[in-house]
Amino acid sequence: MDILEVPQGQFDLRRYPQRDGNTLRAWDAADELVLGHLGEIGLVADARVLVVNDSFGALSVALADASPAVMSDSYLSHLGIAANLERNRREAGLVRLQSSLDDPSEPIDVLVVKVPKSLALLEDQLHRIRPQLHEGTVVLGAAMARHIHSSTLELFEQLIGPTTTSRATKKARLIFAKPDTALDVGANPFPTSYDHSGRRVVSHANVFSQGRLDVGTRYLLQHLPEDLDGADVVDVGCGSGVIGLTVARAHPGANIMMIDESFMAVASAQATMELAGFDEQATAVAGDGLTEVGDDSVDLVVSNPPFHEDHSIGDAVAWQMFNDAHRVLRVGGELRIVGNQHLGYHVKLRRIFGNCNTIASNPKFVVLSARR
Repeated sequence: MDILEVPQGQFDLRRYPQRDGNTLRAWDAADELVLGHLGEIGLVADARVLVVNDSFGALSVALADASPAVMSDSYLSHLGIAANLERNRREAGLVRLQSSLDDPSEPIDVLVVKVPKSLALLEDQLHRIRPQLHEGTVVLGAAMARHIHSSTLELFEQLIGPTTTSRATKKARLIFAKPDTALDVGANPFPTSYDHSGRRVVSHANVFSQGRLDVGTRYLLQHLPEDLDGADVVDVGCGSGVIGLTVARAHPGANIMMIDESFMAVASAQATMELAGFDEQATAVAGDGLTEVGDDSVDLVVSNPPFHEDHSIGDAVAWQMFNDAHRVLRVGGELRIVGNQHLGYHVKLRRIFGNCNTIASNPKFVVLSARR
């Protein structure tokens, strides 16, 4: 049993999505530390609480009685929080889920921020949150100590106010920031954009390779399939939408769906297509990979698949995507991906599809094709 024991109670929590053999807990020592601190100082009645970047629901479930707003850029985190609320018989309506694109609409008395992996995301979130802070707001950051850097503390100083940290406990630390409402923090620099082949690509703060085209995707773009007019194409992990943009420009008759679990990525991809005038040809949606795509409905799945989940590295995400691609592709349909050479994706694809061809390779990357 995965039971979190904190001053707020005991809670049965699971990571989302649940995978066989996954021994990682749905919380970390930083969650325990911040909940312990909140238990010590107490929450005043009717305190307006905002929780930011709760991965699987440890904070949301434990603080549900305070009816917190919960800001996250992760579609999967929203699903995980909802699942763990139900598992612990907490009413879903107690927690108000919102994406990182939803600016807080009411004053905040208690702010709890799990420090994200992306410093750009933290900067964007603090810009969005700051207008609702007041001098009495309790601001707590929390993370494993190895993920708190001088740049992290500088952001809290620059965008919130005077900042200190706790001692490390179980390799986790708290960040304490006192709001300074007189600070001139300037404008939020996000979203940014960059030029790709004469088109603007929009990039919100939490998009992979924020503000530039990553080298893996750049290599994949050189080796996309031809003759896609009339094809149903899905870009999984679409990021800023540059793959969809490239397909739309070359194949006006293609129908393109772009999927990402980041709400900011979805907004970026949609904005990229709208700026290029391809928004009627392509749609961007938040989703858990190909989970919600129908069987035998797609001609091409294309992706630069992730090999990490937040701070955890593994191949579970790729495995799920490859299996789902086999399910959603029509007979003769193709999965085309780019990956680092050392990941050995060709072995997995042969096991699932029974075939795998190398389209291109260089010392770092390989472009692979598998057909159903």
